[in-house]
Parts: sequence; C-alpha cells; structure tokens
Amino acid sequence: MTSRFSFLCSLVGACLLVLAAPTTAATDLRTGLVLSGGGARGAAHVGVLRELEAAHVRIDAIAGTSMGAVVGGLYASGVPLDDIEKLFRSTDWEEAFRDRAPRSDLGFRRKQDDREFLVRVPLGVRGTRLVLPQGLVQGQKLLATLRHMTLPVAAVTDFDRLPIPFRAMATDIVSGEGVPLQRGDLAQSLRASLSAPAVFSPVDLDGRLLVDGGLTANLPVDLARQMGVDRLIVVDVSYPLVPRASLSSALEVSNQAITVLMARETQRARESLGAADLLITPELGELGSTDFHRLGFAIDRGVAAAATHRADFARYAVAMDEWQALATARLERRTVPPVEPATLAFVNVQASTPLQRRWLEAALAGEQGQPLAPARVERRVAEAYGRDVFETIDWRLVREATGATGLQVTGRGKSWGPNFLTFGLDLQDDLDGNNSFNAGVRLLLTELNASGAEWRTDFQFGETPRLASEFHQPLGLASPWFVAPRVLLESRNVPVMDGGERVAEFRVREARGGFDFGREFGLCCELRFGFQRALGSLHLRVGDAATLPPGTPSLDASGRAEYSRREWFGRFTFDGLDNVHFPREGGYFSTQWTDSREEAGAARGSDRIEFSALRAWTAGRHTLVLGLDAGSTVSTPTGDVDNLFQLGGFLRLSGLPAGSISGAHYALARAVVLRKIGRGGSGFFNVPAWAGLAVEAGNAWATRREAGFGGLRKDAALFLGLDTGLGPVYLGGGLDGDGNSAWYLFLGRGF
Repeated sequence: MTSRFSFLCSLVGACLLVLAAPTTAATDLRTGLVLSGGGARGAAHVGVLRELEAAHVRIDAIAGTSMGAVVGGLYASGVPLDDIEKLFRSTDWEEAFRDRAPRSDLGFRRKQDDREFLVRVPLGVRGTRLVLPQGLVQGQKLLATLRHMTLPVAAVTDFDRLPIPFRAMATDIVSGEGVPLQRGDLAQSLRASLSAPAVFSPVDLDGRLLVDGGLTANLPVDLARQMGVDRLIVVDVSYPLVPRASLSSALEVSNQAITVLMARETQRARESLGAADLLITPELGELGSTDFHRLGFAIDRGVAAAATHRADFARYAVAMDEWQALATARLERRTVPPVEPATLAFVNVQASTPLQRRWLEAALAGEQGQPLAPARVERRVAEAYGRDVFETIDWRLVREATGATGLQVTGRGKSWGPNFLTFGLDLQDDLDGNNSFNAGVRLLLTELNASGAEWRTDFQFGETPRLASEFHQPLGLASPWFVAPRVLLESRNVPVMDGGERVAEFRVREARGGFDFGREFGLCCELRFGFQRALGSLHLRVGDAATLPPGTPSLDASGRAEYSRREWFGRFTFDGLDNVHFPREGGYFSTQWTDSREEAGAARGSDRIEFSALRAWTAGRHTLVLGLDAGSTVSTPTGDVDNLFQLGGFLRLSGLPAGSISGAHYALARAVVLRKIGRGGSGFFNVPAWAGLAVEAGNAWATRREAGFGGLRKDAALFLGLDTGLGPVYLGGGLDGDGNSAWYLFLGRGF
C-alpha cells in the first residue's frame, strides 16, 4: 500500500514538473523550406510560396537545388514574390536559353556569317582536332538575368546574411561530390546549381567545376537540417519515372536512367521526413523539365497543391504584427549595406587573353568615376558579347577593404576557340526530278594580332564548288576602318534562256583576286570599296552552239570562251534584321555599284547597279515582310551571260523554276505574311515553324526600254517553313499569272 502511494505521489509530482516546465511556442520553432530541382517544373515553387505568404508562414532558412535554388535564392535575397512570378511568366525562355547575343547586338561580320552560313553552332579547331563546347548553352543571358535580380545584395558574400539564410546544392563533376554553396557570389552560385550537364556548361567556382546539384541531392533535406531548423516544409517537383510505352528512343531511355539515379536519393530524403515536417508535391503530370512555355501552368499547379495544405500551414504561421515586422526587417537586410555607390571608384577587367581584356576595357571606358547605371553597364557588356568571341561576360559590384566600391568584369573566351568551323548546307528539289546540292564549311581564325585581325576561308562542294578567302585587318584595336585582301575560285552553271525556255547552259569557271578598304558604322552598317581582277572561262555543257540565240558568247571549236576583266566597286549595307531566315522585326538594305572593264578594251565595259531592301513588322503571331530588289546594267558587253540577273524560284517569282528568266535589268517586289504555328521554339529541342503566303511582282528585261509596269509578272506562293538547327527548311508551291507552277522542298535561305 505504501509503495503504491509512493508511486502515485511520484507520478503526480512528475506531472506537476512537466506542467510547470517552460514550453516552446510553435512560433519559436525554426522552419526550413526545401525546394527541389525539376527544370521547368520548378516554377511550381513560385505558386507554393504564394500560398505560404498568404498564410503568413515564417521561413527561417531555404535550401534549394537547380530551379529550386533559383526560386529559393531569389526569394531569400529579398526579391518580391510578384517580381519572381513576373520573371517566370513573362520571360522569353526560348531566348534566355540561347547563348548567342540577339542578332541586333552582333557585330557586322558576325551578321555576315549568320547570313552566309546556316548552321549556327561552330565547332572549335585546335591543330587537327575538333573541339566541342562543354554545354549546348553557356548561360550568358541566364547569368545576366540573375545578376540583375540579385544586384541589391551584390555585396553579400555570406548567404547567412541574406534576408533569409540560404544554401544551394551543386555537384563537382570531377569528384562526383555534392557541394553545398553557402558563400561567394550569389548569382554564380544559382547558375552553378542550375547547370544541367551537357545542356549548360559547367561553372568554375573556387577551383571546382560545378554542375546541377540534382545529380547528388535533388531534394536537399539534409542540407536544410544543417542550417539549424526544427522542422521542414518540403516541395518536391522531381520528374517522375515514365511508363514503358514512353521509352521509345535512346534519348528517352537515357533520360529515364538519370531519373532513376536521382529518384533513389530523392526517395531517401522523403523517407527521412518526420511528423513535424510537411511534404508538398504539386500535380504536374507529364510536364517536362524543358517545357518552359508552360511555366504559368506550373505556377498555378503549385498554388493548387499548397492550397490543399492550408490547414497544415496554421502551425507554421505567425501573427499579423510579427509578419509585418518580419517583412520590414527583411527589406532592411536587402538594402544594407548599400551596394549602389555615388560613383564607381574603379573598374577591374579580367579576360582569357590580353586582346579580349583590351576589348572589354574599351567597351567599359568611361564607367569609372560615374554613378552606377546597371542598364548602361548591361548595354556595354552586351555590345562586347556581340563580338561573339566570349563564352560569358559577367560583371558584379565588389567592395575593397578600403571601402571603395567598383565593378569587377570577367570575360571568359570561348573554351573551344579562338578558331572555329561553321557548316552550311543547300539542298533543293522541285519534286519533279530536278535537284541540286551544295555543302560548305567556313574556317574562321580570330585574334590573329593585337588589332583583332580575322582570316576566314570558305570551302564549298557540290553543284557550285568554290574556294574563297579573306583577311580582315582592322586599322587599330577599336578602329572601325579596315582593309581586306581576298581571293575567290568558283565554278557555276549559267542557263541561257530564249522565250522563257532554257536552250543551253554554260559552265563558268572564274578566279578572282581583290583588295577592299572600308568602314563599319556601329553594329549594323558597312561601307566598302574595292578593286578586283577576274580571269574566267565559259564552257557550253548543254545545248548546240549553232542554235544559240543572239547575244551569247562567241565560242571556239571546243565550245569554250575565255575572258578577263577588272572591276571597281562600292557597297553600302545596313543589316538590322532580328532573324535572317524568318525575320520578325527590323530591316535590311544594300546597294552596290560596280564598274567592270574587259581587259581587251574599254568598249566592252559596263556599269552595274544593284539594290535590295527588306522590312519586317510583327503583331502577335503574324509578321508582314515587304521586300524590293532591283538591278540595272549599263552597256552590257555582248556575250556577258554570266553577269545577267536571274529570276525564278522561291520568293523570286515562285511560280517559275529557278533561273528561268534573265536579263540585264530586273525588278522584284514581294509581300510575305508569316504566321507562327504550333509550340515550336518553346523548349530546348522544339523547332519553330511558320506558315506563309507570298505575293510577288517582277520581271527581267534585256533593255531598259522594255522595262515597265505593263511587263510585270504576278506570282503567289504558299509554304511551310521550319527554322531547324541545320538551317531553314521550306516546303511549298508557287503559281504564276500565266498558269505556270513550281514546287519547292529545300534547305537554304529563303529571304
């Protein structure tokens, strides 16, 4: 009895001690937020954060991987959620994941490359080896966006000092180890965590080559617990395993294998969650990691998933007055210490080569001693990037020990440069048994001397073989003036037309050497003058010399003729198109005068004037393109068939076969309406597509007296165009006012 009484007293005493002990309020518990990787699926994190804010859930620490790191890092740095959501909903992610500068920012010579060669991804050349980039995307535009968004906390190098303490997970691709990022440059850390292997190039941070953290911890629960939190809110948007029926290609099997490896670690992290933790898994279906055209859908799914846990959020929430005080404190931490100085005390530039450093210094000249203007700095960096020799150019604010604040600009040259190979294809088929083929390669050697000289050489094989080489020498590091010696060897077919019928065809072989002098005006214009001498021969390969129409060359007994001439020319070109294959905005204008003199005598000379203009306007999915081309030859030498203007073919009187009419004078006007169709271009591997309608009017005449509106031919065309990685592909048909028709299937330039 006594023992029972003693036990009862002990039990009551223990209960009293428990009741008397201080309790820990729910609001005193530290809450960590874990955001998984998932590519485009990671936009759902924005929707979850929207619901957490509405419920006044206090987040004391954030750990994220890949896209989860981007969302979490921006939120932790104090970027308002409205701004983060606007970034995801309004950004052109197709453009953000393209490395190359917008065409408007490219230098004039790079615009020439874009116009002349179709494949846009050059390979590097080192000795006899071809070198590939480390990733399809170098991340210049993405890094610039992250830099802009995190500028107010640019001086913070310890992520515990952000408005919300933060960690990002990355992977060391050399050792295979997971690398938690907790200090350093925030924008670079977010970029490293997002670097999906083979898609994005790795990021070199503190001597480690870092890629996507999803390879080691796609759901960084352990990392969040190391930040001293008591409980977790975990959002998992990992891509699920796909069913067997979907594994129909090598790419899909490879993606599934990576998902299997990541899923194993993710499952372990989920199983480690306790009763105090909360797991949120948005229902995203088969939304792919590259479906960036559906980010709005992902955000909405995140909101819906979090809304089902509103009752659970009550145990994580704080009172209104505490929530408002918390928001004020975070705003103060975002703006202290100040990072926008009255003036920039210095501008430090680092680059891969001395020449690249001087280019950057020239681009940023005048910034030192000026108030920080981020938009102006970004503009100057974009212009330097338009030289197309840099892999990335990054800038950030840094503070020295003395307290002085300035710019640190780092340019990284293309790791597969500075010499490049670019490929091009030209395939045509009229669906009536006639076809042609040309394949070309351009070897571009850059940074050849202290002034930035380039040497480019083109090799073309097929129906029109050619070898062309030009050495472009600027007259100073930042000088717009240049000289350009050049040579050309070419063979081509020239048809002879009589009454609209092809009665013969010449094979023209020509060797040409020249020397040009000119000036570039900004990024868009070039004025060039030059002299050249040409030696050539014509060989009748189709037709009978006895039946050739008047005006064709006099041939020897073997059906050959030789010629030599000297030429002076002047050309002005403006190129402001946003896309040379499917323009949506901007314009193009070129005019050239050529004085040609046969070396046998001035009486066989001629003056040739050419003009070409194009203008594009876009509203929504629709684009209107207007074009006008014209040319005139004064005193055309008898038999100079290789210098006649030719019409016929796609968008050059589309109802007629290519080259079916020719003359010493011509004019062509056209209006093209394009409609962008499908979802092409919204992800990494989707192909932009357009449907087009064209109306054309033009003709070619032997004399100016014959030219006139009454002699214009009227044509129309319907076509489908695809902007592929190998160049534009067109499938369509044309109809002539006289009832002629032609069909087209080809890979090559259309506009």
